[in-house]
Order: sequence, then C-alpha cells, then structure tokens
Amino acid sequence: MNSVTETQYAKVPLGQKIAFGLGMLANQLFPAAVSIFMVVLVQDLGFDPMLWGIIFFVPRLFDAITDPIMGFISDNTKSKWGKRRQYVMLGGLIMGVSFIFMWQLYAANGLTYNFWYFLILSLVFYLGLTIFSIPYVAMGYEMSTDFHERTRLMAIAQWIGQWAWVLAPWIWVIIYDQTLFASAEAGTRELSIYIGIVCTILALVPAVFVKSKSTLDDTNLTPINAQNIGNSVVNIFVAFKDAYLNKPFRKLCIATFLIFNSFQTIAAFSFFIIVHYLFAGNAGEAGVWPTLHGSVGALITTFIVIPTITKMSEHFGKKKTFLISQAISIFGYILFWFLFVPGKPYLFLYALPFFSFGIGGLFTLMMSMTADVCDYEEYRNGLPRKEGIFGAVYWWMVKFGTAIAGLFTGFIMSYVGFNPDAATQTDEALTGLRLAYTLIPIIGTLLAIYVMRNYEIDEEEANRIRLEISKSK
Repeated sequence: MNSVTETQYAKVPLGQKIAFGLGMLANQLFPAAVSIFMVVLVQDLGFDPMLWGIIFFVPRLFDAITDPIMGFISDNTKSKWGKRRQYVMLGGLIMGVSFIFMWQLYAANGLTYNFWYFLILSLVFYLGLTIFSIPYVAMGYEMSTDFHERTRLMAIAQWIGQWAWVLAPWIWVIIYDQTLFASAEAGTRELSIYIGIVCTILALVPAVFVKSKSTLDDTNLTPINAQNIGNSVVNIFVAFKDAYLNKPFRKLCIATFLIFNSFQTIAAFSFFIIVHYLFAGNAGEAGVWPTLHGSVGALITTFIVIPTITKMSEHFGKKKTFLISQAISIFGYILFWFLFVPGKPYLFLYALPFFSFGIGGLFTLMMSMTADVCDYEEYRNGLPRKEGIFGAVYWWMVKFGTAIAGLFTGFIMSYVGFNPDAATQTDEALTGLRLAYTLIPIIGTLLAIYVMRNYEIDEEEANRIRLEISKSK
C-alpha cells in the first residue's frame, strides 16, 4: 500500500463510541426540550412576542462571546485529565441545575419578574451548554485519526442523539394533558426536573468514560492565566482568522448554514400547515399529527438515514455522499407540496424518508469532515491543534444562523398574511406558507451543493495528510 492511500487506523472501541453518543443525546435533548417548553411562555405565562424574541436572541448573542473563548481555553488546557473531560463534567452540571430552576415559573409572580428570572437563568444555562458542548464536540474530533472510523463514530453519536427529536415532540402532548397536570405551567415545572436529572447524567457519561491523554507535558499550548489573558483574547481572533482562511472548513460552514438554517426557517410551518391547511384550523382534530411529523421523521433518521449515510460514505466517500443525500432531501421537499392533502394527513408520511436525508445526513457527515479539516489545519499551520476553536466557530455559526432563521420565520408569516391567532386563514396565506416550506429549503440545499461540489479533502488526501503529520512528529 503506497504512502498516499495508506490508512492511518485508529479504531474506537464500541463502548467508547456509545459513551460519546450518550453525551450527544444530552447535547440535543436539552435544547430540544427548551424549544418545546418555550411555547408555555407565550401560551400560558403571557409573554408577548417581543419578550419571547428577546429571550430567544440574547443567549445567541451571549454565545458569540463565550463559544470562541471556551474553544480557546479547551484547546490550551494543561491537565492530567487532558483538555476536555473536566469541562464536559462542569458544563453538564451547570446545565442540569440551571435547566431545572429556570422552568420553575409561576404566573402569580407577574410577567416582569418571570421575564428577568427566566432570562438570567437561561444565560446561566447557555453558559453551561457552551462549557459542555464546545469541549465535548472537540473530544469527538480527537477520538480517531481514521477517515472512515470518524464517520462511524459520528454516525453512532448522531443515532443516539436523534432520540432527542423522537422524544421531544411528545413533551408538548404530555404537558397539555389535563389528566396528568392541572396546567401546562405545572407540567413544565415538574417535567423539567426529570429531564434535567436524566440529561445531566447523560452529559457526565463522556466525561467519565471517554479516555483522554494528559497534556501536562504539552509544550505547544498557550498558558491560560491572568498574565496572558490579553494575549489569549488576541489568539482567539487569530484562531478565528485561521478558521476562516481554511478553505475546506469555510465550505463546511457555508453549506451547513444554508441547509440547516433554511430548514430552521420553515420548521415551524409544518405545525401550521397541518392544523390550518389539513384540518381547517381545528387543532383538536389535528390531534397528534403535528407531533408525528417530527417524531416519525426523527425515527426514520435514526433507523434508516444514519446507517445508510454511513455505508454510502464508506463506498462513495464523504463529499459524494453529501451531494447524493442532499439531492434526495430536495425530492422530499417537492413531495411535501403534493402530499399535504386536506383530509388525508397520512400522505405526508410518505415524504418523510426522503426529507430526512437532509438534516440527518448533514451533521453525521459534517462532524466527521470537520475532524478531517482539523488534520488539514495542523498540516498547513502546525501545532497546536484547534479542535476546540473550530468546533466553536462551526457551532456558533449554527446557533447564530438559528437566530437569523427565527427572524425570517416571523417575516415570512407576516409577509404571506398568516395570523396564528386567527381561527381560519386565507387561501393566500396558506399557499404562501406551503410555497415557503418547499422552495426555501430547496434553494438553500441547491446553493450548498454548489458550494461543496469541489470540496478538497477526499479519503486519499486525508490519508496523505495524516501520513505527513506522522512523519513530522
């Protein structure tokens, strides 16, 4: 086997993959639960849309500061436990405790008190999420040097993490079940305790069981102390610049932004289309169909999409698999136009297997490809490696895009004349929502395919880079 095609094997034991994957379940279930519980703020606690928007946007602004700082700290930590594990544990504990407390809201306390109480504790929660998630994602990038093993690792993590999106849609059904709780407000207070405890335990699993090497003797790290804090801030911006100048990484970020955030822009429309178009505005008759849209789609992603993407990647390579999977998702979005049929809600289920290849394939492949990009960055610029800062840049871009998508969602609903509080909607408003639901993700996906058409790092190039890095050590 020649030096270009020689694979640098670094197999990850199944137990380590599962331990890492359980952390992904916490990483996805916490935000998924937050998005479901947020409905209670408006529906039951009287938050007007402006306050809801502030609560939605301010933490993302906070992330813009904390994510890169955490990435820098994690990349340069000297410890016998390595760079990541201690932060994963600390962040998991902060997330769990703050999540429980921030949902202990009572209407009797008044809107002003509840707004400030929730906003402050949500900032603590998102700080914990940053302390946990940035080192956690970087931990995954470091677990293997093998091109395909990275995809298998991320596939298992995404498979486990997808159960968050299978389960989360049912939270809405549970908290509004009057046989279980006197009110959604009471249901949220109690259910948040159970979710907080379970997710905290899940978040601690990778901190305890994923192995890491001591960095006490690593001379390539920048000291993190009061004396060097000014230099540390400068280094953060330098690392951001390096990330931007890394052409393959830039393509990954742009493609993810286009696909994920076009999806996020129209995600809420499925509920309104099902209730107002399929069931003429009768939420009672719509029953669990809106929940099934999200839950069944997540199940398909878990049992069909992720295993298929993993096998395709081994056969076709990551770039070709990305292009194929996104083309399949476009077909799914087209089907939704024809399969949202009043009186026949079951028809839209036939579009879900195709639609699910979009987001399901995206993060399985992108997390694996980001690990390859970190090798490319070390090959290009030398040590120290920047898994933490690259993970911070990537996920900050996802979070920021989500905030922008939320603004676009409101703009589109206003533009087409859709009023969520109205008993009936105009034909023009419903047609506008349906057009947006189909066209916006198709346009975003086509642009992402164009960006990724000449992505540079294939298996041969990745193995050549790993070989060169090994020779230099």
